[in-house]
Amino acid sequence: MAIRRELLAGEVLFRQGDPSVCAWLVERGHVELLAVHGRRTTRHGLFGPGELIGEVGLLGGAPHGTTATARSDAVVMAVERAQFVERLEAADPILRTLVDSLLGRIHTLVANQPREGAALTADTPCEEPVERIGIDKMRLETQLRDALQSGALEVRYQPVYDIAARRIGGYEALVRWALPGRGEVSPAEFIRLAEETSLIVPVGEYVLDRVLEVLVALREAGNEPLPSIAVNLSARQLVEPGMARQVVARVERAALPAGALTLEITESRMLDYAQVAAVMADCRSQGLRFSLDDFGTGYSNLAHLHALDFDFIKVDQAFARHMFDSPRAMAMVEAIVAMAHALGAGVVCEGVETREQLARLRELGIGHAQGYLFGRAVAAGAVLSGQAARDGAAAAG
Repeated sequence: MAIRRELLAGEVLFRQGDPSVCAWLVERGHVELLAVHGRRTTRHGLFGPGELIGEVGLLGGAPHGTTATARSDAVVMAVERAQFVERLEAADPILRTLVDSLLGRIHTLVANQPREGAALTADTPCEEPVERIGIDKMRLETQLRDALQSGALEVRYQPVYDIAARRIGGYEALVRWALPGRGEVSPAEFIRLAEETSLIVPVGEYVLDRVLEVLVALREAGNEPLPSIAVNLSARQLVEPGMARQVVARVERAALPAGALTLEITESRMLDYAQVAAVMADCRSQGLRFSLDDFGTGYSNLAHLHALDFDFIKVDQAFARHMFDSPRAMAMVEAIVAMAHALGAGVVCEGVETREQLARLRELGIGHAQGYLFGRAVAAGAVLSGQAARDGAAAAG
């Protein structure tokens, strides 16, 4: 199914009685809904940008009760049934029961409606703020699906500095998304949206494939030693059936050396520790390494370190940025480093912006640092050319 359709004025999007295979979100222009019952024609409204049509039939499985016609040149986006059903199945059971009850009532009313009676309004323009928020999320989800299919997501790479070797030893892969007319979408916004749905898995696979392409190109260009690239992965992705094997299979096909790929666990809830630990052990046997991201903030807790064997612990940037103006922040960094070393894990400190901070990290015995001092996230070309590594090492002094 085409995700986006362009309609000319007067063109019919769907006809009354057609099967409901998807709903449509109006992106541009206006679409009118009309229903014909005997000699009576009922106008259901004129729908403009940001409004949804056809969702009732889609959820209930009934044919379209109206004909949708573009009243001006228009662009509409398909919203597939899976997008509704996935969220509905994840909703509170009481909410699901209410929705099923309402759909059943609508079907009964439609079935008992006199042929010459007034038509039921299956679709009406939305005015409520809460409904508008839902429509906006639905639009963004559909656009994200489109971006995955078209390759519109960009993977950038932020340098990670090897403090002892005094060079850029690797990168963290960060996914970015720019929408025409809107600009950059906050990663926190679209990653959170992906995690609410099954999209988090294909997003992770998309990023992983781009990263492996860069690593293979670096190896073929004769880069020795090969830098390690870290890919963010939620625990939900990690324990998704078959996901770990897919990751390992991709790495094996790429014929990369052990340690070339690091998986950063970013999930706020670690799910079942035993399950995650088993998957980690399997991946590690194939040469993959694991890092616990943003330790010290959010949902991170000591149980993660107790139950799971991480190769690296990443100290959240909030601590590094306040090391010299807050004795408590400095004490926290020192404590985390001591604990990580006692567990046999390396430490990566995020948020490093000055050489003074870098010097203190060296004194603490921290192995790696990441932050604006060494460079912001750059396009793959800067990694492949070696420019990102040269600039990062020069900035560190």
